[in-house]
Amino acid sequence: MDFDLSDEQKLLRDSAARFGEDHYAFSAWRARAAEGRGFDRANWGRMAGLGWLALNVPEADGGLGGSPIDTMVLMEAFGRVLMLEPYVSTCVIAPLLLRHAVAGPRRALMDAIAAGAAVVSLADAEPGSRFDLQHIATRAAPTDGGFVLSGDKSHALDGGVADWFIVPARTAAGVADAGGISLFLVPADAAGLSIHASRAMDHRINARLRLDGVRVGAEALIGDAGDGAPRLRQAVDHAIVARLAEALGAMDAVCEMTLQHLRTRQQFGQPLGAFQALQHRAVDMAIACEEARSMTYLATLSLDKPEAERGRIVAAAKARVSQTSLYVGRQAVQLHGGVGFSEELAVGHYLKRLTMIDMAFGNADHQRARFAALSQAPAAA
Repeated sequence: MDFDLSDEQKLLRDSAARFGEDHYAFSAWRARAAEGRGFDRANWGRMAGLGWLALNVPEADGGLGGSPIDTMVLMEAFGRVLMLEPYVSTCVIAPLLLRHAVAGPRRALMDAIAAGAAVVSLADAEPGSRFDLQHIATRAAPTDGGFVLSGDKSHALDGGVADWFIVPARTAAGVADAGGISLFLVPADAAGLSIHASRAMDHRINARLRLDGVRVGAEALIGDAGDGAPRLRQAVDHAIVARLAEALGAMDAVCEMTLQHLRTRQQFGQPLGAFQALQHRAVDMAIACEEARSMTYLATLSLDKPEAERGRIVAAAKARVSQTSLYVGRQAVQLHGGVGFSEELAVGHYLKRLTMIDMAFGNADHQRARFAALSQAPAAA
């Protein structure tokens, strides 16, 4: 695939690479992960100073109005260093959804996002939803001047460190219906909101939510009541593609680590890389990385297409990159031998991160089913 970056995007790529080298040495990453704080607020502030947090904020709201390719460039660099910052939840999903919010709250929160003063989480799953975005039982009942939200959310991305939540809830229709889904902006300190934080195996701090009669004003509604499903799917597709770019960066990093190990590790008086069987495995890893790169580029370029076409391409890309990334991660750990499973070596942590990316917003099996359903829809019509 012929895919050339602009001069500005090359500068962005180089800046992100330098940032990783300066602030994300593996020893520092391990220390932050061991503290259990989720991410480094100082690094978050530095990213705000570089303009990265404003990248996807619309120009009308004081941001840079960046493109999906810009996001891809950043996320690939982030993946190379296992960056823990809540970029996808706060700087990819939130700006896409908040652009439909009421002007006053929208501008205030967009400004806070760009300045690094707010973390926003999407409560994207419910008990029993199995990655289905429209399986929503949480209800939003109209009341004087606003709504009352009640229900449970089984997963909120980066929810353990969030200041705000975007909560999908039903204002009409049944649990599995596509219509009747509305989106609400809920502060983390809202009365009746219980946040149960948990650390995932990749050291990110997610959360479960319990909404017990949470009252929000009319201005908390994002867009019109009942029209949230298409916007939610669009934002999640952008998040999926950002995660694919992150996986690509992580895959490149572990391939480089593995090649270095094969060159330097001695066995039977010669480098491991001298053994032909291991050379073949290294070549297979490199081919898998190139497959993932092509699919990620294709998905990135599809994000402005109509919903059904975009959905098919994103689903196919997620399914294939999930397969290739886990293959590369597992091969890397195996080729490092027993030390590959140790906490002291980076390669095992990359495999954990790639496993979590595989699960994010639907694993390969879910994406294949989604692709099949979207492919059959026109014929059924």
